Amino acid sequence: MANPEKIVSTENKMGTMPINRLLISMALPMMLSMLVQALYNVVDSIFVSMISEEALTAVSMAYPMQNLLIALGSGLAVGTNALLSRALGRKDLRAANSVAIHGILLSACGYLVFLSLGLTISRWFFVVQGASDVIADYGHAYLSVIMCASFGIFTEFIFERLMQSTGKTIYTMFTQGLGAITNIIMDPILIFGLFGFPKLGIAGAAYATVLGQILAAILAILLNTLFNKEIQIRFKGFRVDPALIGNILYIGIPSVIMIAIGSVMTFCVNKTLIVFSSTAVAVFGVYFKLQSFAFMPIFGLNNGMVPIVAFNYGAGKPDRIIRTRNLAYVYAVSILVIAFAIMQLFPARLLGLFHASESMLTIGVPALRIIAISFLFAGISVISSSFFQALGNGIYSMLVSFFRQLVFLVPLVFFLSKTGDLTKVWFAWPIAELVAVACCAFFMNLIDRNILRPLRQAADHK
Repeated sequence: MANPEKIVSTENKMGTMPINRLLISMALPMMLSMLVQALYNVVDSIFVSMISEEALTAVSMAYPMQNLLIALGSGLAVGTNALLSRALGRKDLRAANSVAIHGILLSACGYLVFLSLGLTISRWFFVVQGASDVIADYGHAYLSVIMCASFGIFTEFIFERLMQSTGKTIYTMFTQGLGAITNIIMDPILIFGLFGFPKLGIAGAAYATVLGQILAAILAILLNTLFNKEIQIRFKGFRVDPALIGNILYIGIPSVIMIAIGSVMTFCVNKTLIVFSSTAVAVFGVYFKLQSFAFMPIFGLNNGMVPIVAFNYGAGKPDRIIRTRNLAYVYAVSILVIAFAIMQLFPARLLGLFHASESMLTIGVPALRIIAISFLFAGISVISSSFFQALGNGIYSMLVSFFRQLVFLVPLVFFLSKTGDLTKVWFAWPIAELVAVACCAFFMNLIDRNILRPLRQAADHK
């Protein structure tokens, strides 16, 4: 049985602490760990670029499948997190423990899906994008390892979200930090065969990645066992609850689809860009690595915001929900304005980190400057999407992502490519982001009318 005093303490923190201090205390560790993750993403590609531009292109073309993997792991964890936080807000320990166990089982099922895919379609995935034999061989060597050993990231995701749901975000900084640092250290060792290790080339980058994920997962399990006393993971007498699985999927699957839409978008864009050159695909991949420095901290901010919103929704405190959302907007927009300025001022230096050729610089400098215009609007849509999920309306997040990336971005990229001017293609991103902000405003109005106003009225009558 969990210690009831511990539950009271958790309620006092997420239900009574001043919102700005609460949001910072919960989000800052996640933001720092996400920055380390972003550093790993960039360093990983920097070392791969030392092999060849074809190897860098292969990693870029692997991104849609990696992103799909992350989508499923993250989405299942989001659904678990939201339901668990709400249960804790109601002080329902039995429901919270049941949610946690079901989330773990669903994550295990997710791994089995990607193990099967890794054993069957990893090389075909590059061929169908139009990759050359060299790039397809590089890609298969990299992606098959990532997918077949993805049990690490599935485990890491779910156990990190168990800690986040009870307000212990500081521990996720340790787990993600360990994973990223392990990856950064092992990348050059396994790629180039340093200190007596075998020289594995691009496969070494994949092995470094999964090793970091596995170590992070082990630490996440250990920290949950030692410090997360609100949740008791016991399978004795456990029975599968189809209704609870349905609820987790109802909240989480829109998140999966939302991120998976990004995979479809990237896949389609890669197929369009490779008509220009493989260098254009490499530039697009480099952009994704660089933009993670801007967006990873905001994802960390989201991870701090979601349990606060979900907890106070369960506790019936609408004013705290609104205050949390508004502060998250301010922080997210501020971060992305700074990122926009950096992209405008130093695009050549940023590309130089990846050993960019003259051709890559010619394509990449205008690409980074134009795409970065979308940063000025993206903070609103990113925070809004997570806010919708925290209130159990992940379908809104999915629709925003669908309209931004598939209804507008992909067709714009295709039609602008028909001009024969690659520079014009990059304007698709800021246009699509404006559409996303408009969609978010529409859905936020529905949230206010259907959820927040009734919640406020109920609170006023207490």
